[in-house]
Amino acid sequence: MDLAVWSARPRPARAALEGRYVRLEPLEPRHADTLYQAASADGAEDRFRWLFESPPRDRAEFDAWIRTASASTDPLFFAVIDQVTGRAEGRQALMRIDQTHGVIEIGSIMWGPALQQTRMATEALYLFAEHVFALGYRRFEWKCNDLNAPSKRAAIRFGFKPEGVFRQHMVVKGASRDTAWFAMTDQDWRRLRRGYQAWLLPGNFDACGRQIRKLEEYRP
Repeated sequence: MDLAVWSARPRPARAALEGRYVRLEPLEPRHADTLYQAASADGAEDRFRWLFESPPRDRAEFDAWIRTASASTDPLFFAVIDQVTGRAEGRQALMRIDQTHGVIEIGSIMWGPALQQTRMATEALYLFAEHVFALGYRRFEWKCNDLNAPSKRAAIRFGFKPEGVFRQHMVVKGASRDTAWFAMTDQDWRRLRRGYQAWLLPGNFDACGRQIRKLEEYRP
């Protein structure tokens, strides 16, 4: 990219992103029924442990959260919809949107039990990356609590590169948070993109949806 003619990137639109296994829809209150079920299913404490909010105590509290979240433009929330069932099984957001410098972050990820460790979750990440780099962003970030080992493993699996730890970066839920930073650049994405597309092909999964080859094996 010729930075001599660089200009600010457009904001991501509130528009659906279609995949083979999932569809990302701008979050709306109409997603509340199934998303509440995903958020409050068994294991909710673990799913929300590293998020800024806690598991919803009841439906009224969740409805209030989704009204606020769906009106936000940064973070820009999307519901993760299972293409087979039409259910909202999780949510994620594009956030810290820096149009001037072409930087954007994926965050506020809550993938319910139906998404965790499935091709749907990987495709949900792929759809975000494909979208933001198609808009001309130069950098796609992933950040998490440095104590969150599963999130750090996921970042590496998805192809983000570790960039260090910001000590005492935040206070979250009454505790100090050191933040681990990961990112991929537009140049990284040009290498990673075909591997994602090959991994996501139906032929890479058995009848139970289990992967045949790992995502990392498709990496150049």
